[in-house]
Amino acid sequence: MRLLTILVLAIAAAPLAAYAQGGFGESGPVQVELAEVRVTRLEFSVTAVGTLLAEASATVRPELPGQIEAMHFIEGQRLEKGAKMFSLEATVLEAEVNEARANAERSEASLQRAKAMHAKNLIPASDYDSARANYDVDMARLLSARAKLSKTVIRAPFSGFAGLRRVNVGDYVTTGQELVDLVQLDPLRVGFAVPETLLDKISPGQAVEVTVDAYPDDVFSGSISAIAPQVDARGHSLEIRARLPNADYRLRPGLFARIRVSLGFKPNAIVVPEEAIWPVGRDKTVYLVIDGTARQRIVSLGDRRPGVVEVVSGLAAGDVIVTAGQMKLHDGAKVQSVAGSAAVR
Repeated sequence: MRLLTILVLAIAAAPLAAYAQGGFGESGPVQVELAEVRVTRLEFSVTAVGTLLAEASATVRPELPGQIEAMHFIEGQRLEKGAKMFSLEATVLEAEVNEARANAERSEASLQRAKAMHAKNLIPASDYDSARANYDVDMARLLSARAKLSKTVIRAPFSGFAGLRRVNVGDYVTTGQELVDLVQLDPLRVGFAVPETLLDKISPGQAVEVTVDAYPDDVFSGSISAIAPQVDARGHSLEIRARLPNADYRLRPGLFARIRVSLGFKPNAIVVPEEAIWPVGRDKTVYLVIDGTARQRIVSLGDRRPGVVEVVSGLAAGDVIVTAGQMKLHDGAKVQSVAGSAAVR
C-alpha cells in the first residue's frame, strides 16, 4: 500500500515539474517583451553622502574678563576681517597703560643721562647698565599694558557672517566665554568618503555635483580640493574634501548633501535594462533570443545607472534579449514578442 501511494504521488508531480521548466505541455511560444542591445556612451561616476562645512568657522571669545561696553554689529551681518565686534570696559587698563608710559619715559630720560655721563667716564659702567636695564623693563611693561588694553576690543578674526549673539551690553563676561559665532559662507566645503578601490580614479580638481534637500531641483557644482593621505582602515574608505562656491549664500554649513563624482566615460558601453538580468544562484544571466528561441546566457556586469546596468561580457550590439516574461522561460523555449518591446539605447 505504501509503495502504491509513492507511485501515485510521483506520477502526479511529474507534469508539475515539467510545467515549471516550461518543457512539458507547452501550447505555443511564450509571450515576452524584447529589446535590441545597442552600444552607448556611458559615464562612470561614484555617489556618496556628506555634510556641508564652513571654510572657516569660529566661536568668538574674550581673552580678558570685563563688562561689555558696546557691540558693533547686528546678528547676521557680514563682517570684514578685523572689524570691531565687542568693546569691553577698559578704564583700569587705560590707567595702567598711562602709568607704564610715564615710567618708560622716566627710564628713557635716566638712560640718556647715564649714557652721556658714561661717555665722559663720570659714572661706572655698572650704573649705565643698570639704567639701561630699568628702561628695558619699563618698556616691556608698557608693551604688555598696551597689549592687554587692545584685547578689550574684540575683532573679527576673518571675514564672515555673525551668528546669534549670546550676550548683551552690560553683561560681565569671563575669559573664554562664548559671545557669538562667526562663519564664512563662501566658499563652502563638503566632506564625503569613497571606497578605497577608487584611489587611482580620484584626484584633486575633479568636478563634483552636489544636491541638498533644501533645493531638490538644483545641482551645485564644485571640485575636489583635497584627498586624505591615509585610507580609513576601519571602513576601507578614502576621505575627500571638495570646494563648493556659494556666492549667493544659498547653502549653509551643516546641510546633508549628496555628491556625485564623474570618473570618466566609456564610448562603446553595452547597457541593458535591469529587469533583463535574471539571477541564477550566484550567476547573472539574460535570455538571448536567436531565431525565436530563448537561450539563457551568463553575463558579467559592470557599472550601474538608474534603471540600467552595464554588461561587460556575454552580449554584443544587435543581440535581442528578453526584458519581461522570464518567469515562464527555460533554455530552448520558443518565444514571441509582444507590444512594449524596444531597443536598448
